[in-house]
Amino acid sequence: MKATQALHNLGQSIWLDNITRDLLNSGALEGYINQLSVTGLTSNPTIFDHAMRNSSSYDVTMSEKLRAGKSGESLFFEVALEDLTRAAALFRAVHERSDGTDGWVSLEVSPLLAHDTQESLNAARDLHARAGQTNLLIKIPGTKEGLPAIEEAIFAGIPINVTLLFSSEHYLQAAEAYLRGIERRIEAGLNPNIGSVASLFISRWDVAIAERVPERLRDRLGIAMAKRTYKAYRTFLNSPRYQRALNFGARPQRLLWASTGTKDPKASDVLYVKALAAPFTVNTMPDATLKALAEHGEVGAILPSDGGDCEEVLAEFTKAGVDINVLAAQLQEEGAKSFVKSWNELMGVISMKTTALKTAAAS
Repeated sequence: MKATQALHNLGQSIWLDNITRDLLNSGALEGYINQLSVTGLTSNPTIFDHAMRNSSSYDVTMSEKLRAGKSGESLFFEVALEDLTRAAALFRAVHERSDGTDGWVSLEVSPLLAHDTQESLNAARDLHARAGQTNLLIKIPGTKEGLPAIEEAIFAGIPINVTLLFSSEHYLQAAEAYLRGIERRIEAGLNPNIGSVASLFISRWDVAIAERVPERLRDRLGIAMAKRTYKAYRTFLNSPRYQRALNFGARPQRLLWASTGTKDPKASDVLYVKALAAPFTVNTMPDATLKALAEHGEVGAILPSDGGDCEEVLAEFTKAGVDINVLAAQLQEEGAKSFVKSWNELMGVISMKTTALKTAAAS
């Protein structure tokens, strides 16, 4: 049995952290679903930047959008929604079979809105309505300004993937925003069954402090933060307040491990997969990590609900001079800025391709 199947059997969902038109056209995504137990996928501006920059597969549809008067951001979202609609169709059987627990795809609002509550909410409403897909999550970053938008979006019945979370505190803030939206739906007599995941970024922790800590601590911080967050997740799910919402028909927001591709060339290429096996969670992996898991990976021990040794490990980092709280805030801010950078580069690629397509059409 492949490790991907074993992980799926354990109860953790494997989602692909990638989407391209070539992946769809070639049948590769369908192959991942049928052969590697992939049950969902995520996207972000960096993924679409790479997809559109490195392929001519988008040229025909971009030309059509240009003739319809679309350009820039508007053109991008129409093209992205075409890809995600096709992907959503591939995962719809999983979505229906799991009664909406699994089988999701994700599309992010513009990263330029990370610190704009109202515009994030407006964008989420617009994308959700335009997509018309029952298994599409709209990604909103869990920044200070994003949290109120997440609550309002959930109250409005929009499934949300809360992104750019880095700590247990970030997770709990996102989970509280989700639950407040659900509780408001309950009080209003609305159906509280709204899908959501909370995405905790893992590998960026280890990249950030790789040159600042002793060798014995290398590649251990991201996993320790995941364990601490998993403890907070399990505790919050078991709280009387959460149980009350579940009793009214709410769906628990699942914890998702994001940024799980190994960045350290000296470390195992399935480091963050083997270490983070846990039922009722999601691990979203880039293609290389997914294939490595299938080819030579193995499933590790299930994460302890009490956090295991995380506090002891985190204490070692504190002794080494790492301020976890300061670094969490820094990583979230840097993550938001990196997505803005990718977004601007993506808009540049679209502008470049637009010019080239218009020139070719005129010749």
